[in-house]
Amino acid sequence: MSHKKEGKEKVFNPVLSLEEIERAKALPVERSSKRRCFLTAEKKFDLFVESCRSPGRVGEMLRREGLYHTDLARIRSVVEEGALAALRSVRPGKKKKPSVPAEAHEALLREKEEIEKALASLAMENQGLKKAWRGGSRGR
Repeated sequence: MSHKKEGKEKVFNPVLSLEEIERAKALPVERSSKRRCFLTAEKKFDLFVESCRSPGRVGEMLRREGLYHTDLARIRSVVEEGALAALRSVRPGKKKKPSVPAEAHEALLREKEEIEKALASLAMENQGLKKAWRGGSRGR
């Protein structure tokens, strides 16, 4: 009787020979066509809004966009920080007057003085015209 080993297949040997290593080095390396995409701020916000509108379909959205749950968590935290910062900047009460540069302030003061002088001279002229129109000082 011959003892044939049936049913046993050749086991793959994980150790490579030198010839196999050299052949592997000679093979051209193909770069993956999948590049990591960089999302714009608008796209990130759209993803955030979509995840809020349909919380049951978050997994579907993440698979479609090729993102992980942690990516969405980071986007949510950034949106929350931005919203809080924007809300902190809006305070109730009187609005602060915008500051005017010193040069512009001095120019406005000079213009104001010139206008006051012109107004004073026009007021004096107006008084003179009123007296002349009423007849002046006729016998007073």
